Parts: sequence; C-alpha cells; structure tokens
Amino acid sequence: MIKKKSLIFTAVFIVIISLILFCPVLNVLSVSSRKLESHRFYSISGYTKGFVISYTHSVNKGRVHDYYKHTPEKKLELYKTSFVSYGAGIPEPEETPGAVFSVTDDHYVITGINRVVPRLVMAVGLIAEHSITFDEAFEVGQKEFYLTEFFEPQTSIIFEYKRVSLITYILHRL
Repeated sequence: MIKKKSLIFTAVFIVIISLILFCPVLNVLSVSSRKLESHRFYSISGYTKGFVISYTHSVNKGRVHDYYKHTPEKKLELYKTSFVSYGAGIPEPEETPGAVFSVTDDHYVITGINRVVPRLVMAVGLIAEHSITFDEAFEVGQKEFYLTEFFEPQTSIIFEYKRVSLITYILHRL
C-alpha cells in the first residue's frame, strides 16, 4: 500500500513539474530570425516594460529611438519616436491623428503615434547599428543590446509577443 501511494505521489509530482516546465505560461517578447526560427531570444521585461529599437538614420546619420509596448491583444504598439533631425521615413506628426510633436534640448519627439502591428519585421543593419533596450523609459546610457551581437547583418528578424514555456524561456532568454 505504501508503494502504491509513493508511486501515485511520484506520478503526480512528475505531471506537475512537466506542466510547469512545458506549458506555455510566460508572456515574452520574441526576437527571432525569419529563416531560422531556432535562432532567437526571449525577454520578459520586453513584454512587461516595453522596448526601444534604436538605429542610426541612413540619411541624416542621427540616432532614432522607436518606443514599443504591448497591447491587450499581444500586438506591438509604436507609441513614441525620438530623433535628432528629420530624414526619409521619419513620420510627420500631422500624418497621424492624435500625434503630438515636441522639442527637448537634444531631440525631437513625437508621441501619440499609436501604430499597432501584429509583429515587426526588419533587417539587421550593420551601418544602422540597430539595438534594443528593454525599458519603455529609455535613457541614454542604459544597457543596449546591439542586434549584430545575436544576428548576422542583413538577417531578417521578427519581433512579436508570444507565450512560451518555462523551459523554452530558460533555453532562449536574453
């Protein structure tokens, strides 16, 4: 009888541990190669605190910071951008209803962009020095992770919010 109880306890324990390790329970920001999905990393803080994609603009050579957060539907929302001078592709505030333009000592800022996408696809640039910072309150000097540290230049990558298992997160966390 004791062996039977011990066996049942062991089986229940294994099932519980398996559920904890293998069921998708963590909300994360996933950054993965478009061609090799196994080449990826996850960030919980990228989900909870938001993230900032920074890059050097190809025309004006200034640094641009695009601010993202998640929506309740687990989509990405570009809600703010800051830059040092205008160049091709920088949005005009009047192009987006509700957007507000402001000037700080060292940047132009557009807030209220509220552009929602299911995922963001981009190519890692070598000259652009694409980087990611995991905190929507981005400040110069915070820990930036340059995407060329994780992906070859010109690799097409996907940013999206996902739900993953604990074991998957442990194996691919940033």
